[in-house]
Amino acid sequence: MACRFRRSIASQLSRVLDLPPENLIKSISAVPISRKEEVADFQLSVDSLLENRNDPLKPDIQVQAKKLAEKLKCDTVVSEISTGPRTINFKINRELLTKEVLQQVIEDGSKYGLKSELFSGLPQMKIVVEFSSPNVAKKFHVGHLRSTIIGNFIANLKEALGHQVTRINYLGDWGMQFGLLGTGFQLFGYEEKLQSNPLQHLFEVYVQVNKEAADNKNIAKLAHEFFQQLELGDIQALSLWQRFRDLSIEEYIRIYQRLGIYFDEYSGESFYREKSQEVLKLLDSKGLLQKTIKGTAVVDLSGNGDPSSICTVMRSDGTSLYTTRDVAAAIDRMDKYNFDTMIYVTDKGQKKHFQQVFQMLKIMGYDWAERCQHVPFGVVQGMKTRRGDVTFLEDVLNEIRLRMLQNMASIKTTKELENPQETAERVGLAALIIQDFRGLLLSDYQFSWDRVFQSRGDTGVFLQYTHARLHSLEETFGCGYLNNLNTGCLQEPQSISILQHLLRFDEVLFRSSQDLQPRHIVSYLLTLSHLAAVAHKTLQIKDSPPDVAGARLHLFKAVRSVLAHGMKLLGIIPVYRM
Repeated sequence: MACRFRRSIASQLSRVLDLPPENLIKSISAVPISRKEEVADFQLSVDSLLENRNDPLKPDIQVQAKKLAEKLKCDTVVSEISTGPRTINFKINRELLTKEVLQQVIEDGSKYGLKSELFSGLPQMKIVVEFSSPNVAKKFHVGHLRSTIIGNFIANLKEALGHQVTRINYLGDWGMQFGLLGTGFQLFGYEEKLQSNPLQHLFEVYVQVNKEAADNKNIAKLAHEFFQQLELGDIQALSLWQRFRDLSIEEYIRIYQRLGIYFDEYSGESFYREKSQEVLKLLDSKGLLQKTIKGTAVVDLSGNGDPSSICTVMRSDGTSLYTTRDVAAAIDRMDKYNFDTMIYVTDKGQKKHFQQVFQMLKIMGYDWAERCQHVPFGVVQGMKTRRGDVTFLEDVLNEIRLRMLQNMASIKTTKELENPQETAERVGLAALIIQDFRGLLLSDYQFSWDRVFQSRGDTGVFLQYTHARLHSLEETFGCGYLNNLNTGCLQEPQSISILQHLLRFDEVLFRSSQDLQPRHIVSYLLTLSHLAAVAHKTLQIKDSPPDVAGARLHLFKAVRSVLAHGMKLLGIIPVYRM
């Protein structure tokens, strides 16, 4: 793989430059493939090389590149050396490239790209990822979808890199809305409806009680009293709240199973209603808590009276707020998991909230606040079903499955499937995830049903189709053993382009691990699928001589393997027939 080739180039450079090879590794990168011309396999950025050297005279980069290239020699690994704009280019021995890449993909399996020297010296860390976090007693809103799939991707990637990851779902399970809901259920609730369709019924009750409370001050008063009973630990009120919470989690787990997502811990704001009082006491003991005329308590996060840095931490009746509970949760998780990093995945609207939480932890004396990170994302616009505005994720999942079944039924090449519903759902989810992950996470984007379901072009449907098609080749023709591989049979431009692209997988994974953006992996997999589609047309297996057919099968098997593992990192379950 790239590892061996990079190391070989680095060791020759280290002899010429008198630098340790490990200092040179990250300056050597695989060259992105070009449709217009044949490119070298690796290039050395002379700019980045000179950045590391304290040379007061800034020499001409191009002159330096030519001088350095003249000192380097071809060997059994490198067959050609040339210079480009501010780079030195290396072409790898073609038969060695073919053999090493294919062998590495098959041997490393799901670890291909992750064993690279780019990740060497990476310390194994304890990482907490908090994501999804829907509001209890409400149907799973589509607005929580992005947090769910982005958080799942980050957890998958960190786990693949060998870190110990804890996935936490921090539920919105406390607050004044439960006063309204408790009162609403006592007034308008039906036990049998709660049993048969809990979240739909609770949603209807919540809408009704809000409507009534707007016109009837007595209902608002009852709601306030119910929440106060909850805060004081009233057994009857807590029992009803617990039922709402348990029924909600059951429903959420069913939806998470459809998404192929799991959590290690279901936590929630309710866990920290008592611990948040300890936070208030600690803030007070450090002289950070200030009482206002209204009876609320605030903290000045700037320390110099800046009004924009004033954060409210307690209501006038002594109850805690969201910020206080988040601070208590962070302290608790540090005690419990002793994490090296904690990542919160929420929409960009909560940016200020997390800045305040992290700053509060810092002024309370918790140095580990610097290990907390907020990964913000933009808003999805225009996600509607045929019935109109969508609010619930389940409606979207059902619509995806239905539309995908209709699409599959209209395509002549669709295979007989054992479970067409499951296949349709998996392909539909891939479509949804790829559309979401193609751009910067921070960007808002316009959702388009038509674009989601295109089977050609840069879509999740195309990725799934490519994977299923390549698997079909393996099923039809079988696959020989690697030691029978005739590397001389894979020297066509289409084969070389695929091998060059496979070389870059570790760099793509490294980039995503640095900025936590899935788009690098998405772009890589889409290019790989397009390359495979071209090769599938031109590199025939049927009626080819056995050694040619065997070599091509190995190439397609390697593509399918990398495609499958890349999709799984993104949270997509590959399909084998469609």
